[in-house]
Amino acid sequence: MHPRKLVLLGHGENSIYEIHQVLRDSHTELDLVPVIVDVKDVAAVNDVFRRYQPQVVFHAAAHKHVPLMEENPTEASKNNILGTWCVARAAHQHRAEAFILISTDKAVNPTSVMGPTKRVAEMVVQEISRTSQTRFAAVRFGNVLGSRGSAVRQRAG
Repeated sequence: MHPRKLVLLGHGENSIYEIHQVLRDSHTELDLVPVIVDVKDVAAVNDVFRRYQPQVVFHAAAHKHVPLMEENPTEASKNNILGTWCVARAAHQHRAEAFILISTDKAVNPTSVMGPTKRVAEMVVQEISRTSQTRFAAVRFGNVLGSRGSAVRQRAG
């Protein structure tokens, strides 16, 4: 897509720092802006949108650690649903061209708390898109090897 500027927004400073370092070294021409913000913080998210006016938003922020989220379903719901609403709403209000929700295949037939929270996040995006000029889409991925929270199962024997 060859962006002029890439705003790396996240709550985890280590993750943002690491991706900033990788991208800085591999894309020296790119203006990278690391921003630490909780996606559930409406005012802070709106400030970022007001300041940087993003054209395209890739929303991948979610609690993904399935066993840990089973023990903390309220936090999974707040982050995955409320956080998606907050960022999608800001994309709409600030007239971003496109918003892409990175969802999960676990939203299809939920067997853990992550599935329903991501499915509701998809529904939130769908609802906001009904009255918005921003193009909204959701993309479902399965486990991505090497990503944080990915899982690989080996067959016994």
